[in-house]
Amino acid sequence: MGATAQATVSRSDATRRNEVNAQIATEERTGPAGRSLSSEKARRIVEAMRRSVARRGTAGSTFDQVSREAGVSRGLLHYYFGTKEQLLVEAVRRDCELRMEMLERQLARAQSADDFIDLMAENLQRTVREDPDFVTLVFELFSLSRRNADIASEYAELMRGTREQVARMLDVGQREGILRLHADPEAVAEILFSLADGFALRMLAEPERDFTATVDAGIACARALLTD
Repeated sequence: MGATAQATVSRSDATRRNEVNAQIATEERTGPAGRSLSSEKARRIVEAMRRSVARRGTAGSTFDQVSREAGVSRGLLHYYFGTKEQLLVEAVRRDCELRMEMLERQLARAQSADDFIDLMAENLQRTVREDPDFVTLVFELFSLSRRNADIASEYAELMRGTREQVARMLDVGQREGILRLHADPEAVAEILFSLADGFALRMLAEPERDFTATVDAGIACARALLTD
């Protein structure tokens, strides 16, 4: 791993998450009913839904349970989100925003393609190791999107937004001479997400397995897309 990457990833993941969380907390956000989601109660509801879905799944996460965990009335969940499906969308959206902000900050410090690739690989492994709930949350939303047209639209928009954001990071890296992309930035971003999604699913399915060789092979694939 490059020296710049090592210096970057040495910072606590929780510290970076809290920094970006505080930034997002000051921004005005609205839910599906046009309600502001910037209040402390709305954020507590989203966090409670995140924890509940990771433990019980979407079907088992009722408004009664989530409201108790968040310490708010059941009516507030309806007020802000309308349905638990929309609440799940908001939980995933908020997590994606946090992670994209943190990734962008990290990659801005990359001085070489190796730094860039090492940081992305480390982010994936740390997420699976320290925050598997996020992976569960995304797959829960995907499963729900296959049966609900409205959620399918929301999910597609989330995927499109994160893909375009990473594509912009890749484009910046190429223009700064750090990367040499071998395909359109958005196509490369799609491949990187596909690799990450597959790795995350398999790592969670076989937690005792040593994935070192597999990750190394994935890094070689990424290097073929990002460098000479």
